[in-house]
Amino acid sequence: MAQNATSKNLPLAKAINESLRTALESDPKVLIMGEDVGKLGGVFRVTDGLQKDFGESRVVDTPLAESGIVGSAIGLALRGYRPVVEIQFDGFVFPAYDQIVTQLAKMHARSLGKVKLPIVVRIPYGGGIGAVEHHSESPESLFAHVAGLKIVSPSNASDAYWMMQQAIQSDDPVIFFEPKRRYWDKADVNTEAIPGPLHKARVVREGTDLTLAAYGPMVKLCQEVADAAAEEGKSLEVLDLRSVSPLDFDAIQTSVEKTRRLVVVHEAPVFFGSGAEIAARITERCFYHLEAPVLRVGGYHAPYPPARLEEEYLPSLDRVLDAVDRALAY
Repeated sequence: MAQNATSKNLPLAKAINESLRTALESDPKVLIMGEDVGKLGGVFRVTDGLQKDFGESRVVDTPLAESGIVGSAIGLALRGYRPVVEIQFDGFVFPAYDQIVTQLAKMHARSLGKVKLPIVVRIPYGGGIGAVEHHSESPESLFAHVAGLKIVSPSNASDAYWMMQQAIQSDDPVIFFEPKRRYWDKADVNTEAIPGPLHKARVVREGTDLTLAAYGPMVKLCQEVADAAAEEGKSLEVLDLRSVSPLDFDAIQTSVEKTRRLVVVHEAPVFFGSGAEIAARITERCFYHLEAPVLRVGGYHAPYPPARLEEEYLPSLDRVLDAVDRALAY
């Protein structure tokens, strides 16, 4: 993207910061809430400077009580506000799981559509930063199983900026998973050109031999895999899913009908992960096009390990390439 007046080269974390700033400026009903989001600016500095510029009533430092944060946001949304709440780390969301699943996700249906809850729950997630226990989880499938929630995850700064804008403007609750290992990856962000609908997947690399489907932190890895495979004469298509619920099955199907093979990659455990739903649906939709079974690469069905072992747990270039080779061998 050529640099111009509306284009900035930003790290993903800064892109979210600017998106939140834009939302606060454009709508007085937008609030930001969370642990250390104000004076500290968040542990990853994603909300840096926002409380200074918008005040403590718009950017609220909360107690260490995730259930209380989400519960308060629900009350505020019922009064017409659009809260954006931060869960400081992925593994800290579970005290709020009851509020999210039994209230946030169901209030719209329970009220026969009369009540809307335009709340964004921001969750830095995933591994790759050498963190301690409960700081590297990938719980997106737990939330995707719950009807009434939208689940999205950007892979780059441009998507981070625009998907946050779209999530805040949504009248439905959105769980916004931010890939913390990509917070410092830079990309050009055009603040006047929306890249596409919130839940639409996008082909980020064209290919003919096999499709790699991923979202969030694994998109960059899949692009690296495609580069490595190209050196061996293999043409891999990389599909950035961007949204976990709803999933853009049409885009996956279109790609698979062209390449005839699919490997799904995510950090979360493979067992009952989002890749399982993709594999089942695409097998149904593309049964007569597939030349190999849909394969999945992800975390193991085990608690996330200590930091020294996380590289053995997380999908790696070699593990994904092995799945590619197995698919192409059929």
